[in-house]
Amino acid sequence: MDELTDLELLKGIDWMELAEQAGIQTIEFGGRALIAVAIFVIGRIVARMITNAVRKMMQRQQVDRILESFVTNLIFWILMVFVVIAAIDRIGIQTTSLIAIMGAAGLAIGLALQGSLSNFASGVLIVVFRPYKVGDFVEAAGISGTIQQVQILTTVLKTGDNKKVIVPNSQIMGSIITNYSANDTRRIDMVFGVGYDDDIDKVRETIQRLVDADDRILKDPACQITVSALADSSVNFNVRPWVNTPDYWNVFFDLTEAVKKEFDKVGISFPYPQQDVHLYQQNA
Repeated sequence: MDELTDLELLKGIDWMELAEQAGIQTIEFGGRALIAVAIFVIGRIVARMITNAVRKMMQRQQVDRILESFVTNLIFWILMVFVVIAAIDRIGIQTTSLIAIMGAAGLAIGLALQGSLSNFASGVLIVVFRPYKVGDFVEAAGISGTIQQVQILTTVLKTGDNKKVIVPNSQIMGSIITNYSANDTRRIDMVFGVGYDDDIDKVRETIQRLVDADDRILKDPACQITVSALADSSVNFNVRPWVNTPDYWNVFFDLTEAVKKEFDKVGISFPYPQQDVHLYQQNA
């Protein structure tokens, strides 16, 4: 009895109409699939065009190659995510849940990589505004050294005693940056103390002669030699010569040594710190 019922049901089906509906559904799905493919292909081309435009702009600004590659790839894949979502939505697949999942995942990743994202943003600022470049001697984040590499997340410095120090970019951008190599010239600030019995005119002439004899010391601006303080046990002279930045330390050390030798030669004294003690005797 059940078999007869099934046969009657099969006979009652309009196979032509069913085939026609299946064909219509197939054509509609095929049309949506073609449109989705077209969206993907055209969107990919547009994403490439936008990425290339950004790359050319960064090359004109002479942005670091590492940053250029990272940023352009990031832009391309972000655009491709939107293209893929648009293509999937055109096929008929609901993308609301997919977008919600991607948003939650992006938020979780952002929170997990908060420090790295901060370093990345600081690296972008360093490359764009260029507070320093490779080869500059700087003081930043409590570290003094020569810049060796400016990377996406960190800056690599070499200290004066040849240590390699890797500093997160966010710490550098969050601190005061002193770039000693930014300008072509620098002023050396030196202090020499002489005795109160010494002739200060003779002292000034002696220092001026040593300054004039050193070709590395610039004539313009002129070296300033002035009495700066009448200290407890010495008369202090401020000596401020200007030099080219690469000559700073060599001139500093050489001039200090030359002043000591010349003062000894001409009889100008370097007084030791001293204190007068007065004793009073009281009769019992």
